Amino acid sequence: MLIKVKVTPGSREEKVTSDEEGFLKVKLRAPPEDGKANTALIEVLAKHFNLPKRCIIIQSGHTSRIKHVLIDSLEAVIKP
Repeated sequence: MLIKVKVTPGSREEKVTSDEEGFLKVKLRAPPEDGKANTALIEVLAKHFNLPKRCIIIQSGHTSRIKHVLIDSLEAVIKP
């Protein structure tokens, strides 16, 4: 499943919501530097979807606030 994500790094809380435009909105405590926000995004989405981190892949937008993220839940079923 490919989802569009709007990331807000440097927030006071970590929170996952959605908006009317079809984006998943993710607030992260991590700052947007040295890939820290991307790492935190993977951790937060893995916890939100109850999947291992290896199932969350940022496809595009590594340096943007808008990202396309692949959720590969099939891998979670195949590899315990």
